[in-house]
Amino acid sequence: MNNNTYIPESAMVIVAHPDDPEFSCAGTVARWAKAGARISYVLCTSGDVGIAEEGMTREKAAKIREAEEQAAADLLGVQEVVFLREPDGMLQATLELRKKIVREIRRFRPEVIITGDPTVVWASDRYINHPDHRAAATAALDATFPAAGQPNLFEELAEEGLSAHKPRKVYVTSWGEVDIYVNISETIDLKVEALRAHKSQMKDNDPEERIKEWAAGRGKGKEMAYAEAYRVITLVDDETWEKTKGRVLPD
Repeated sequence: MNNNTYIPESAMVIVAHPDDPEFSCAGTVARWAKAGARISYVLCTSGDVGIAEEGMTREKAAKIREAEEQAAADLLGVQEVVFLREPDGMLQATLELRKKIVREIRRFRPEVIITGDPTVVWASDRYINHPDHRAAATAALDATFPAAGQPNLFEELAEEGLSAHKPRKVYVTSWGEVDIYVNISETIDLKVEALRAHKSQMKDNDPEERIKEWAAGRGKGKEMAYAEAYRVITLVDDETWEKTKGRVLPD
């Protein structure tokens, strides 16, 4: 399989805050959606402490940021956006959160999960990776494997008609070790437009120059004008996936 041209039938992005998908993987999401993939976003929080303005309440901020995320997702061709509404700035990778994510995985049944790297703390000499990012990534990975594909974990979800599902691949948005680069040259402008939809975060700063600089750096030397980078874990081999599409069969 050529990972640069691989298009899954479906993908789920699991992150902490509104605008996290747009910064990390929106070019890939748009590329896959344009090719017909079903895409779901699962946002652990609504970013309700993310607008530092006088008189702003958490409730008002949540409504603003959810609306901005929905607008961004619509631009990219995302089929649905799910907000789990965990407390922003205080996210913990609890068993309760893991179960909520397992529910969404078993419902949507994605071929690919996209999430962050929970091991990254010192992201750069100017940025410490947000604890919510680490918590969301930990919860996403723990939900993806083994929980979502283990019928005897969270058995009560079967009462909701949700059977075990084992995703085919996990794409981890990478700061360091990289397995593949996805060419987003045709969707970089959509990525920029989606970020502009987050007006409460962008304010008067247009993201185009910064985003294109980052993406050009990823694509440099790889015959790509712009790229996004991932570490990829394959949980189900090609032959088994074609037979099961994530269904968990008895031994």
